[in-house]
Amino acid sequence: MTYQDQIAETSQLIRSYNGTWDGIDAEAVARMRLQNRFRTGLDIARYTAAIMRKDMAAYDADPANYTQSLGCWHGFIGQQKMISIKKHFGTTKGRYLYLSGWMIAALRSDFGPLPDQSMHEKTSVPALIEELYTFLRQADARELGMMFRELDHARDAGNEIEAQRLMHAIETHETHVVPIIADIDAGFGNAEATYLLARKMIEAGACALQIENQVSDEKQCGHQDGKVTVPHEDFLAKVRACRYAFLELGVEDGIIVTRTDSLGAGLTKQIAFSREPGDLGDQYNAFLDCEEITDISQANGDVIINRGGKLMKPKRLPSNLYQFRAGSGEDRCVLDCITSLQHGADLLWIETEKPHIAQIAGMVDRIREVIPNAKLVYNNSPSFNWTLNFRQQVFDAWEKDGKDVSAYDRARLMSVDYDGTPLADEADERIRTFQKDAAARAGIFHHLITLPTYHTAALSTDNLAKEYFGEAGMLGYVKNVQRAEIRQGIACVKHQNMSGSDIGDDHKEYFAGEAALKAGGAHNTMNQFAA
Repeated sequence: MTYQDQIAETSQLIRSYNGTWDGIDAEAVARMRLQNRFRTGLDIARYTAAIMRKDMAAYDADPANYTQSLGCWHGFIGQQKMISIKKHFGTTKGRYLYLSGWMIAALRSDFGPLPDQSMHEKTSVPALIEELYTFLRQADARELGMMFRELDHARDAGNEIEAQRLMHAIETHETHVVPIIADIDAGFGNAEATYLLARKMIEAGACALQIENQVSDEKQCGHQDGKVTVPHEDFLAKVRACRYAFLELGVEDGIIVTRTDSLGAGLTKQIAFSREPGDLGDQYNAFLDCEEITDISQANGDVIINRGGKLMKPKRLPSNLYQFRAGSGEDRCVLDCITSLQHGADLLWIETEKPHIAQIAGMVDRIREVIPNAKLVYNNSPSFNWTLNFRQQVFDAWEKDGKDVSAYDRARLMSVDYDGTPLADEADERIRTFQKDAAARAGIFHHLITLPTYHTAALSTDNLAKEYFGEAGMLGYVKNVQRAEIRQGIACVKHQNMSGSDIGDDHKEYFAGEAALKAGGAHNTMNQFAA
């Protein structure tokens, strides 16, 4: 319904109570309804899933339509990100949020900072999803509240043209609520545990779940050593558990992102069950590092498998883990991805050790031979040294092309000494266009940075502490924080407004009329920022 229709319908409802509801203002109700567009997390999940499906189709039509997100560890961070995007770009189209399990472990666990090994409380994941959407919905309420105030001022001034403009802006208001791609790690247990957590995450608003093929109780950060994968059938059971959760809750467009860590994972905890040669279990086992057994007495206490008519002993470590053949990671990645897409996944995530378009594209080309519209979510990870990686990529390319690289020491290319050099400038340009180029060449639909706001919080806090506790004193805050906020139009410079004070004043007026004791009067110091 339009804004006016909402008012008319509510007016009729109020009249039907024969005067007992006459203290209720129909336009105030319409405003509160608009400020609370999403009643439940499932409303959000259904709305955002449709957005992602539409964006995926747009990318299939043209890879220039790739999407992006930043990882956010608190509702306020996600809120400020989306406010900033609307301010600078006028729309949230193609911009999502990413919820990182790493940041939940490091920042949101009751145990305190933890490594990314699924040791944090699983309930903290849906709790953060709910928190993020609470803050995004509050951003809607705040923005609409300011528009309502402007509308009232225009009416009071008799400015009908401005009032009509504001009515149109209210009717066409774009929400700050956007899709969240949420990290469910390796599922926090067996398939039933995965299903239970997935359901909670979807109920909180998640339309996209990212799940990885590591062993749940051996899970490691994707950029650390010691990763252990599971056979495909074990992983696919968890993928199906996520799909069942979506379908049970009526989010039929829900998106499942399957992440493979096989490129860097050289270990498995299990030998896959195989029914016949060439099946999925047999393909998984074919990557095991084995040695032939000619004398069965040599294999006391060992597991023996049949490979092509030969008895083979998989190499087993003291940890009781089995080892894959060196150099088999890319082949295992490709098989993982094809298998996932053939069994219900929507998007892929390949965790790589460096941001190299040719490497990613080489795997995607092989996947697309089987699944032509295969698409990736890619982690533009802070674990990569982007400066060093790209300077070395340029160095190698120049050297291959016969260019003189004698002025550069490849091992020292991170040094500030090389800033501003032609090699550094070309590397920076490759970094600048990485997302566009990788979307076009390597099938990357969604680019995200997992931990950016973890690093920005640390960097900005370090700079403030250095100035404020040093010679600059209060000027360290005023010059580098508040003055910059004012001049750049950062919303939270008016922190009382940002925290909902004006929304509260509106509600007080709705509830108590002229008797309302409001906080936003002449003596509110936030008025100093009106200019």
